[in-house]
Amino acid sequence: MVNIIKEEITLEESLKKKIEFICNFTNNKPTIINGSIRKIDKTNLTYIEPHRIIIKNITFLAFNYSNEIFIENLSNKIKLSELEDYLKTI
Repeated sequence: MVNIIKEEITLEESLKKKIEFICNFTNNKPTIINGSIRKIDKTNLTYIEPHRIIIKNITFLAFNYSNEIFIENLSNKIKLSELEDYLKTI
């Protein structure tokens, strides 16, 4: 039988502060859902689920120690510094 071990990881504090600062500046309130690490027991397979940040009903995905944020899925990415401009256009 396959056992999947799920461990929650918290959003890096500096990344959280950057996102909250950008949202305060653009008058938005983010909803942050922590990501997780999923390991398949007795194998070396691991999946890192990104943190989800919901702003204006749009889900953004973020990884700790990254300067990029993904819009809706992992194929659309922008730099964290461009998030403010993106939020102003939607």
